[in-house]
Amino acid sequence: MTLGILLALFGGMLVCIQNTFNAKVKERVGAWATTTLVLGLGFLASLTIGLLVEGTALFSLTGMQPWFWFSGIIGVGVVLSVTQGVQQLGPSYAISIVMVSQILFALLWDTLGWFGLEQVAFTWTKAVGVLLIGGGVLLFQLGGKLTEKRILRKGA
Repeated sequence: MTLGILLALFGGMLVCIQNTFNAKVKERVGAWATTTLVLGLGFLASLTIGLLVEGTALFSLTGMQPWFWFSGIIGVGVVLSVTQGVQQLGPSYAISIVMVSQILFALLWDTLGWFGLEQVAFTWTKAVGVLLIGGGVLLFQLGGKLTEKRILRKGA
């Protein structure tokens, strides 16, 4: 479990860095060129490392639902949406919204047992947890703006 937590923390850090970099690339070349660059380089890196680590077993795709193969296509929407969100809202605000959205949809899909997930009961504690996380994000985002307004009023 500890390794899973550490990997999730590391992944969260990488997502934030990647989306910040993607927004900077998008300033120069546009959304579709950024998405192509990000996913193209990701493909090359994955293919190279996968071949080095797994060899030809990398291409063994038996025993999985065919629609799961299309997750890379979903990645186009992820990169495009989050990159533009970061550019328009800034990294902390955009990633906060992404995080809350991920939690809400993960809870929905767990509760309904969609996409081959084991169905998990929806409880009031999960609902409260999601509300607290959403409230924390609002407090995080709006708290800074309220403090800035107070500072501006005092300085004027």
